[in-house]
Amino acid sequence: MSQYGKISILAIALAVVGTVTYAASDMENDAMAVTKAKIPLTQAITAAEQHANGKAARAEYEHSKKLGWVYEVEVVSGAKVFDVKVDADKGTVISSTEDKGEHDSDHDKAD
Repeated sequence: MSQYGKISILAIALAVVGTVTYAASDMENDAMAVTKAKIPLTQAITAAEQHANGKAARAEYEHSKKLGWVYEVEVVSGAKVFDVKVDADKGTVISSTEDKGEHDSDHDKAD
């Protein structure tokens, strides 16, 4: 193998390791962020369920550029599914929209 081939392989390996390390630290930072929320996830789920008159199927803690840190709760009410955003500091519902698309297609890919 030529010297350039060895250098290329080394460069690719370093890039992959750096990407994996960055992704792992980013996930860890997001996971630690929930500890700073003023309300617990259970309270956000209760607020979303009451608002949409249904049962929570999924909940996430995420950062929105417009809203800051929010809980996004997917609530099933009858045959409808709602995406409900709950303020992570106040526990109030910020928005609620009916989910018109495939309800779990993007989550199947990750599983």
